[in-house]
Amino acid sequence: MSDTGEAFGYGTYLSPLTWRYGSPEMRRLWSEEHKRRLYRRIWVALAEAQADLGLITEEQAADLRAHADEVDVARAHRIEAEIKHDLMAEIKTFAEQCPVGGGIIHLGATSADIEDNADILRQQQALDLILERLAVLLRTLAERIEAYADRVCMAWTHLQPAEPTTVGYRLAQYGQDLLTDWEELHRVRSNLRGKGFKGAVGTSASYAQLLASTGAEAATLETLVLERLGLKAFPVATQTYPRKQDWLVVSALAGLGASLYKLAFDLRLLQAQPFDEWSEPFGRRQIGSSAMPFKRNPINAENLDSLTRLLATLPRVAWDNAAHSLLERTLDDSGNRRLLLPQAFLLADEALRRAHRIVEGLVIRAEATERNLITYGPFAATEPLLMELVKAGADRQAMHQVIRQHSLAAWEALQRGEPNPLADRLAADAAILTYLSAPRVREILNVRNYIGDAPQRARRLAEAIRRAV
Repeated sequence: MSDTGEAFGYGTYLSPLTWRYGSPEMRRLWSEEHKRRLYRRIWVALAEAQADLGLITEEQAADLRAHADEVDVARAHRIEAEIKHDLMAEIKTFAEQCPVGGGIIHLGATSADIEDNADILRQQQALDLILERLAVLLRTLAERIEAYADRVCMAWTHLQPAEPTTVGYRLAQYGQDLLTDWEELHRVRSNLRGKGFKGAVGTSASYAQLLASTGAEAATLETLVLERLGLKAFPVATQTYPRKQDWLVVSALAGLGASLYKLAFDLRLLQAQPFDEWSEPFGRRQIGSSAMPFKRNPINAENLDSLTRLLATLPRVAWDNAAHSLLERTLDDSGNRRLLLPQAFLLADEALRRAHRIVEGLVIRAEATERNLITYGPFAATEPLLMELVKAGADRQAMHQVIRQHSLAAWEALQRGEPNPLADRLAADAAILTYLSAPRVREILNVRNYIGDAPQRARRLAEAIRRAV
């Protein structure tokens, strides 16, 4: 709804996060309606604690509790259009619905006592959803790591063929990064703190004034409210909670985005020619290009990289908000936080959903993997051949030159489109045959034997994921 109660539709700008990206569950958490429900939950908790301490009656608190779910965003927007204060508009809307308790809503509080604590309650819920999605992705990834722990493939450094690895071990690299994100997001989630109830500049003066005749302290009232909300608070605050906390949250989400970005970018490379080893799932009725009917573009991976690229920029805004929160507070963070926080969570949410779609349906092309091993594997096997020749008594430098000359000739053959002749050339070289037989040379050049403990490490990583999530 607009500030006049007009219903939004496709005739006005809508953020793609409103309907295209992000899940319905995450969008609900960042909706206006849910935010206002949290406001009312906080006002009810404050009233109940004040009733416990004799500041208001039980009937007044009960009246607020009875009407807490009657959120009327359209009415609040109409009031806001007149008074130009969004929180006061919600207070007035709530008060209109509460004939007994309406007059004590927000007693002693400042806007941030409600808004900041609601922000943290919402971030708790949103982080729980992110962690739930990340757990699903990690478990699926662990299955793929184990399934492909022994599948030998070429590894690539500097985007050039290097030595062999296994598909499972490569997948384990993504799993390891995401497991780090899991731990960091859990740490951030467990350390979330609200502002608490400390009034206009954080001194609790208003609450102390209210409680002066009761003998209770402001900290007691704060504790009672926080217990009802299941929330912890910073021991000291200004008008708001420290905005550095937003930076920590958004940075953790951006860190998750970096891990997902790498996974998607690697897939885009491996789906491209001449790699052609992996591809993301492609639906039977899916269209890859409006102009080229044959195209099977990695659209999910590209979209994931596009969205996480935006996510990566958001910690800078949060940094500025924290650094520029002058003295006891300035309001220059308010407008961008309405965009910053929901965007960060919705972008991370969408990235996780797409990453799971990719990993769950990941296609590993055995033929292409084998072709690249046959084409480039013999080069990688020259290192163990050199070591075996030296162990048999050969001069390392002399054998290095022999192998190098054959390798250069083999590269030229590949560039002409011919099969790799390196194994045949090395197995027929007289200098090499002085120390090793031709069958032994070919055995050493079987690059599939040169993967070290990659399968075992991959499986241990998969098991670590299962223990963690």
